Amino acid sequence: MLNSIALVGGTHGNETSGIQLVRNWRQHGLPQRFSDLNVSLNIANKEALAANVRFLEQDLNRQFTFDALAENNIAKEAMLAKTLNEQFGPKGNSKTDLVIDVHNTTSAMGATLIILETDEFHIQLARYVKHHMPEANILLEDEKPYLEHGYLCTTGKKGVMIEVGAQPQGVLREDVYLLTQTMAEVILDFCMAYNKGNLATSALPPCEVFRLSENVSFPLDEEGYRTAMIHHALQDADFKPLLPGQPVFRTFDGKDIVWEPSTETYPHFINEAAYFKLNVAFATADKILL
Repeated sequence: MLNSIALVGGTHGNETSGIQLVRNWRQHGLPQRFSDLNVSLNIANKEALAANVRFLEQDLNRQFTFDALAENNIAKEAMLAKTLNEQFGPKGNSKTDLVIDVHNTTSAMGATLIILETDEFHIQLARYVKHHMPEANILLEDEKPYLEHGYLCTTGKKGVMIEVGAQPQGVLREDVYLLTQTMAEVILDFCMAYNKGNLATSALPPCEVFRLSENVSFPLDEEGYRTAMIHHALQDADFKPLLPGQPVFRTFDGKDIVWEPSTETYPHFINEAAYFKLNVAFATADKILL
């Protein structure tokens, strides 16, 4: 049973869809069909929201490893993480059955559900979301065990993220907001069915899932400056197959840099603005059935 569900917006203060969804549901109430669920509606980083920035000092959504939570770090987000861990967790022995953390991306990822495990619960959830929202993408990040991730959602016994784009930072787009609302409602519909015992893994067919592989960095010169930008053929092509020999970067002197690995991949988080300081150009994924 999912006795306690936390829906969180504003983990990043300039990702507005989750913030607005929480505000709207606080004002007008959850849709009536979810009346049997115990759902708390939360804004995580209120100071970053007030400043309309992703974070003030450190990325809040990387502060929830056991090591980070144990450190004597006085950065605003590190201290906030400890408070949120007490509110939703504590991590590893949580009072919250499911944390749903809502994000936006500047990349053209559409409505994406991010899961961190492939146990029966998350397989059921992935198949349910894909069945009821065929346009959704399912992204699996299981490169490490669930509790080793530093994401806020891991303060719950189970945790998932909603990631919807493309939407500029600090901007609210109607189409992106509506996709966010739809995915949140589909997940809560799943929670209703799960609690009533109306689910079986075999009831829905396996669905396509993109399994995170690695991050690809921008080319840099000896001083650390970029020597190329995302090629126009790759821009906005999130979750579309990238084949060997296809261009991924265009250098500033007009040359193409192509995808050299011998196998196709599925890029996502392409040209994500939040990763500018990290020089991450995009992430890659393999497509599997789950």
